Amino acid sequence: MTMTQPLATVFGGSGFVGRYIVQALAHSGWRVRVAVRRPNEAMFTMTYGTTGQVQPVQANIRDEASTRAALMGADLVVNCVGILFPDGKQKFDAVQTEGAARIARLAAAEGVSRMVHISAIGADINSGSDYAVSKAEGEAAVLEHMPDAYILRPSIVFGPEDGFFNRFGNMAARLPVVPVVGGDTRFQPVYVDDVADAAVACAEGRATPGVYELGGPDIETFRTLMERIKRVTLRPRRVLMGVPFWLAGLQGRMLDLLPTLTFGVVPNSILTRDQVRLLRHDNVVGEDAIGFADLGIVPRDMDGILESYLWRFRPNGQYAEMLGSAKNLRHE
Repeated sequence: MTMTQPLATVFGGSGFVGRYIVQALAHSGWRVRVAVRRPNEAMFTMTYGTTGQVQPVQANIRDEASTRAALMGADLVVNCVGILFPDGKQKFDAVQTEGAARIARLAAAEGVSRMVHISAIGADINSGSDYAVSKAEGEAAVLEHMPDAYILRPSIVFGPEDGFFNRFGNMAARLPVVPVVGGDTRFQPVYVDDVADAAVACAEGRATPGVYELGGPDIETFRTLMERIKRVTLRPRRVLMGVPFWLAGLQGRMLDLLPTLTFGVVPNSILTRDQVRLLRHDNVVGEDAIGFADLGIVPRDMDGILESYLWRFRPNGQYAEMLGSAKNLRHE
């Protein structure tokens, strides 16, 4: 590692998507600052590069001083910070709108030459979802201060630490009946390494600045994805129970009371009304959107990759297939 290498600051660099972007940048020769609220919990990212190449630093994007300090001397900033549900001071507006705006404004003031902002498919200022509106407002704020920024909008991101397939894999392992809200809603899952490759392509200026929608080669409904999870986890007898939107909305309304009833100690991480609103709309790449092809990237499908980490939800874990083969041999 040398001081002549370009420096990237990655906000949220220890999160699911962020850690893969940090690793990809380090492998491409960047020095990387991993800007997080709790740097002691991001020490594992230091192994992604040579000695001193990757350094966690303390920064809270709701705080002006720490955000500015994390940006000083950087050539590139990548914002990976995002939340799926409000938790304490981590509100949609504070994180995904005001936080994104603060990063872009201070990056421009500090002379950072390039910005990559991770948003989401479905970002829409006119949406009925607070999440989608805050994502759209965040994009607008980024482009106001950094007009040549790259905006990446992935669909559901899958990979070993994802919160979607692991969550439903766990449910399939534990519950005889798995509820499904919005079974006909379509998704286009995208592999986390492909999102990281897209971020690096943008960071290195190998594409024109703009808004890129990122989806994998497979488009499947929520119910079809759940059937896939049943196959991968070897849980064919699990029953998928469709939950109508009106009932899911009622459940979300009740669960949204959790933070109030627990004085803010327990957030609603189960099902929110806002998530139910999101599930009413497809989460796929738009027909006229630019995406992976424009970045020179061929996205990978789910086959094989899901099996590499969902095996732990099988009846016998990593030994499931081995035991199945042994049973077949005994029957011969």
